[in-house]
Amino acid sequence: MNRAYTPGQIATRLDVSTTTLRRYEKENLIPDVPRTSSNHRYYTPVHLQAFVAIRLLLKGYEIPVVYEVMRKVKQGHTMDALWLMNQQLYNSQLEKQRVEDIWKMVQQVDFANYREVGTMEVMTIGKAAEAAGVNTSAIRHWETEGLICSERDPNNGYRMYTRAELRKILVISSLRKSVYYIEHMKELLNTVGTQDYTQINQAFQLALQKLNSQLTLQFAGVKELMTYIELHQSQG
Repeated sequence: MNRAYTPGQIATRLDVSTTTLRRYEKENLIPDVPRTSSNHRYYTPVHLQAFVAIRLLLKGYEIPVVYEVMRKVKQGHTMDALWLMNQQLYNSQLEKQRVEDIWKMVQQVDFANYREVGTMEVMTIGKAAEAAGVNTSAIRHWETEGLICSERDPNNGYRMYTRAELRKILVISSLRKSVYYIEHMKELLNTVGTQDYTQINQAFQLALQKLNSQLTLQFAGVKELMTYIELHQSQG
């Protein structure tokens, strides 16, 4: 007979609350939970491994992704779950390449051909957002914070950004997850376009280190997910 665990035992082992375990159950992330003859829920090793996988996956992936993956596994759509994980790893690869490309761009005097969108002297907020891979709302927020500034098209009043401002937007888009303080970001942006790359180089290296750390956590989560899938399938 499979070993049985109480919710309290699992919670203690994973250093979470029983409420968290119940939430995962309610969100349909784990196999159906059996009950004792006295109607108390109990967990089996496959449930324990599901919880282990969830907790580790959440360290490397966004909550909606983790939840969708776990639901797909429960529903028996294992390959769909694995392809979704593969897409997330690919996205991490793209982000690393983007950060490296922007760091190279920062060191160049002319970056008119970056992503083939910077060929104009000024561009709309839509084009700037496309180049940086962010939403226009993010650019508006950065402008509100005083990180960048725009000009206004005299014909229609639309925001327009110069190449110099686009360069700043690209830098912010790469460093926003690793540079937490607005004043520090302003200081870094002041060095953009100068020949002193010491501080901004350190910031980009930190961003790359964070991506490396995230990748390590992502693969650790995948490892626990694979163990869970094997257990889940053996129970099926």
